[in-house]
Amino acid sequence: MKKHIITLLLATLVPLMALSQTAVDALRYSQLQIGGSARYMAMGGAFGALGGDFTVASTNPGGLGIYKSSDFMFTPSVHTGKTKSTYNGMYGEDAKTNFALGNAGYVYTKRLNSRSSASGFRHFQFAMGVNRLNDFNRSWQIVGENTENSLLDTYVEYADGIFYRDIENNRGGLYGFDLYPAWWTYLLDTQDTINNIYYSPVPYGGTLQRKNIDQWGSMNEWTFAFGVNYNDILYLGMSFNIPWIRYYERSNYLETDVADTIYDFSSFNIYERLDTKGTGFTFKFGFILRPVDFLRIGGAIHTPTWYSMRDYWDVVTESYFDNGDYYTQASPYGEYSYKLTTPMRVQGSLAFIIGRYGLLSGEYEFVDYSNASFSASSYGFFNENDDISNAYQQGHNFKVGTEWRSGPVSFRAGYAYQGSPYANDINDGAISSYSGGIGFKDTFYYIDLAYVFSKRIEDYYLYGTENIQVNPVENELIDHRFLVTLGTRF
Repeated sequence: MKKHIITLLLATLVPLMALSQTAVDALRYSQLQIGGSARYMAMGGAFGALGGDFTVASTNPGGLGIYKSSDFMFTPSVHTGKTKSTYNGMYGEDAKTNFALGNAGYVYTKRLNSRSSASGFRHFQFAMGVNRLNDFNRSWQIVGENTENSLLDTYVEYADGIFYRDIENNRGGLYGFDLYPAWWTYLLDTQDTINNIYYSPVPYGGTLQRKNIDQWGSMNEWTFAFGVNYNDILYLGMSFNIPWIRYYERSNYLETDVADTIYDFSSFNIYERLDTKGTGFTFKFGFILRPVDFLRIGGAIHTPTWYSMRDYWDVVTESYFDNGDYYTQASPYGEYSYKLTTPMRVQGSLAFIIGRYGLLSGEYEFVDYSNASFSASSYGFFNENDDISNAYQQGHNFKVGTEWRSGPVSFRAGYAYQGSPYANDINDGAISSYSGGIGFKDTFYYIDLAYVFSKRIEDYYLYGTENIQVNPVENELIDHRFLVTLGTRF
């Protein structure tokens, strides 16, 4: 029963509340898929013990200490997010492609000692630029017949016991985003006004349920980082980072009568809009130790990220009846400011350098997704934070990568695995990524190409309560990323 109740916390069609923040939102901004340089991405992101790439300012800033010359680079990229959905035996598929900047940055390197063999600190680095942390561009198409229940059954359950006048006159209150528009579009009506019992016009026998979701936006991070090199043995670094979030979602939920009963109901639509904007800050500290020439050991710690967030959302409900009647009702315009704290992260890494020919690298990351939390001065978020604690767990993420050189040309491959963030096996959500690429490096410039294929399986619930159960939508989420990095060292 506990597993079932937690699962229902993730049913996100209509939250039946005046606030839009949920455990799903906390996970969206806590589970990162960093999109840095093409070399970094081609090797699965296993750079914690390697360094020498601007992307490490957002992962292990100790890797900046590897630089012995200055560097300027930028990475344009193309991302396609594809979703394959199966719901009650019916299949839907959609995709969305966007162009983006994977990263762009400048690393200034200053020699601290004129003699390269002198003991002490040998180089100092300052880096600034931007790295992409996540890409939200994706389209969904969910379709299937449901002969057991309707979304409106959850409205009826929610409304039972509430005096109808409190719903009818509540546009700007607690029911303004669900019961109020349903009432004024005749999708909710009283069956017993004395005991405040409600019903919906959806007939027994089933409806065709369809949901289309269009998502776009990204998480990016301005980073300002420092590194030092001590005797070519110990490399230290830290970064101050300003991440920002832009997330946009438009969805349309439709139910159509397929039972062909004598009831007058034909169909209804619910259009939802959500815009989220946020800015935060975080600190990251890291090191690389090179005890012998062929071995590098790295470690990093990221503080929690503290965001100031603002959501904007509204709902439009439409109903259609066989006699030709049509009704529409808009909710009020929702707007709310709040705080979000995402979890700290700890990373450990190891790399083996095989002369001038190649390298092998691995990295492990620990993050506890259940430690994310919301807060605000005007609302406690007790239920939402309990949902986060119950629904999510500690995450264990792994990356491996390799690079082999033949003259100025390098060949790369990598694999990354992010463990499931969900507790009690209520969902999957683990992400597997396979990558490869090639690079060319001359004395003063370099160009790198990379391709990354990512896949995860994740269930999605259109709606649900403890008493009203709906089968999960089985989703296969696939990402294709193509990246090109152009850079110069001087």
